[in-house]
Amino acid sequence: MSTTHEPLLRLRGLSTDIRLRRDAVHALDRVDLHVDQGETLGIVGESGSGKTMTVLSVMGLLPAGGQVVGGQILFDGRDLRDLDPKRLRRVRGAEMGMVFQDPLTSLNPTMRIGAQVAEPLRVHQGAGRAEARERAVEILRRVGMPRPDKIVDDYPHQLSGGMRQRVVIAMALIRSPRLLIADEPTTALDVTTQRQILDLIDDLREEFKMAVILVTHDLGVIAGRADRVAVMYGGRVVETATTADLFASPRHRYTEALMRALPESAADGRLYSIPGMPPDLSRPLTGCRFAPRCAFAADDCRTTDVTLTPAGPGHEHACLHPVAEPVPLTAAAGRPRLARDPAEPVLAVRDLVKEYDTGGLGKTAARVSAVAGVSFDVGPGETLGIVGESGCGKSTVGRLVAGLETPTAGRIVLDGADTAALDPRARRRMHRQVQLMFQDSYAAMNPRMRVDAILTEPLEIQRVGDAAARRARAAELLDQVGLPRRALERYPHEFSGGQLQRIGLARALALRPRLIVADEPVSALDVSVQAQVLNLMRDLQRDLGLSYVFISHDLSVVDYMADRVGVMYLGKLVETGPAHEVVRTPRHPYTRALLDAVPTPDPGHTPTRGTAIEGELPSALDPPTGCRFRTRCPLAQDICATEPTLQGDTHQVACHFPLRQERPAVA
Repeated sequence: MSTTHEPLLRLRGLSTDIRLRRDAVHALDRVDLHVDQGETLGIVGESGSGKTMTVLSVMGLLPAGGQVVGGQILFDGRDLRDLDPKRLRRVRGAEMGMVFQDPLTSLNPTMRIGAQVAEPLRVHQGAGRAEARERAVEILRRVGMPRPDKIVDDYPHQLSGGMRQRVVIAMALIRSPRLLIADEPTTALDVTTQRQILDLIDDLREEFKMAVILVTHDLGVIAGRADRVAVMYGGRVVETATTADLFASPRHRYTEALMRALPESAADGRLYSIPGMPPDLSRPLTGCRFAPRCAFAADDCRTTDVTLTPAGPGHEHACLHPVAEPVPLTAAAGRPRLARDPAEPVLAVRDLVKEYDTGGLGKTAARVSAVAGVSFDVGPGETLGIVGESGCGKSTVGRLVAGLETPTAGRIVLDGADTAALDPRARRRMHRQVQLMFQDSYAAMNPRMRVDAILTEPLEIQRVGDAAARRARAAELLDQVGLPRRALERYPHEFSGGQLQRIGLARALALRPRLIVADEPVSALDVSVQAQVLNLMRDLQRDLGLSYVFISHDLSVVDYMADRVGVMYLGKLVETGPAHEVVRTPRHPYTRALLDAVPTPDPGHTPTRGTAIEGELPSALDPPTGCRFRTRCPLAQDICATEPTLQGDTHQVACHFPLRQERPAVA
């Protein structure tokens, strides 16, 4: 960290408005922050808290109608608000870089990678084409991109999610900035790719002597990576401290609530969820903005404009009735585990295979091995968690089970009936029994349809009831998922992410299915909304006797939700067993590596370098022979070229050298 007195970036009283057609959203209200050279500042909070709006204000990338209306943005002692547009572009183009949440939408799909990485050099430095290309290859190599001299000629769609994120990091670093802003840089990535990207940012911070602002809703990421933390709520900073102090002794009641909502902190088998909704920032607000949702709020909280006050060296909070005792973070009790029902399972999958043909336009046809011989059961009222890296085949398994894809080989038996042997009419009726809950509910809904039409559509397709019965069922579904009935008259864009997931769950329940396939249903949600959705899914499972296939890359979430877990790698199951055994005593080296990559909400836990899985997944066009993990496995030997089979009783592993040592629990 810097030894100079003046920080590299200081925000003083920063206020930002977003002008709408009829009114304005006061997105930021007198925000005070600073970050020193060489330091990582973490900014956390729920969606809508103002954390992204803060960094967009610094970068001058506010959305349409956005304007900084007050305060100072001091970068190396200069107020960026006082600079003319040309000088401002020069500062931001040369001395600041930003990594966005979704690299695919940050990249131009019509431009080659090399041209996009080199563009800042050509625009701000006047570099020639050859020089810019050479520098692009160099920076891509420094961010760990394989074959950078070949990648520069590729397009964004040809790269994996982790590789695209490395590209946008390279773009941000091409001019050696003094400040790197990373806005939710790993939210959409699996845990191993997330670990690689976060390690990369740490290494580059040390190499370039940069300051880093890390914006995230994942407290585990903050705990292991940030030097200091700022907690935001309702457009204001409500607490700031060193990372160690914040996790050891959070003082603001909102910070406490965020920590209690973590899956690792589940008490009595249930997650804590923050009641109510964040404040409407288009309306005048008085008092503490968290007071309407705070169990400890008193009358003075609703009338007093609370400002940051010292709680110790470098620790400030804006709470009139702060936390007195440290918040325990390791009290997780997990879910009550089901005893396996010897009765016929709801779902039985046997030797499932899915291959895709490639080729066309003169290319040689090839076969992609997406799923290769997967078998599992799901019992009545049971949750099977399926985990693995992106590209492992878990979502393909979900689509096959839900009937959206046709297996190349194998059997899917639902309620004793082989779905492949059903005639078209019976197969359509089968869809009543299994439904899919999508990761992005908004993208899965017709934006031109109101919620009542979205919920009644499956009933109409399946010819269930008359119009009046369907409307009554839609109202009943909203009651079940905890939304007001007036939501029936609204459109998808009028809802928050958590509300949209509730609507998506309601739609999946419309036909009263026995099985729901939930494909990454909470991966894009912040921790408090995630807790609400997961608790709701557990409650409905108990009340309706539902079974779930729960697909996720977040092992702490799977540990909370699942009775059993199946770990997939490159189309194959490599380990299965009771969730608490797989998470606490992994037998396969791949499972162990996944668990080691999970961010831990404990500043005292430092990720061990060298334990992350190296390299990208092998191509499913030409998977390795034998154990498919052997090309990345530290324990691999010659015998691994022969394929291992799942061995064991209730806890099975497909490995020639299974692990024996116990591993501390994630929770």
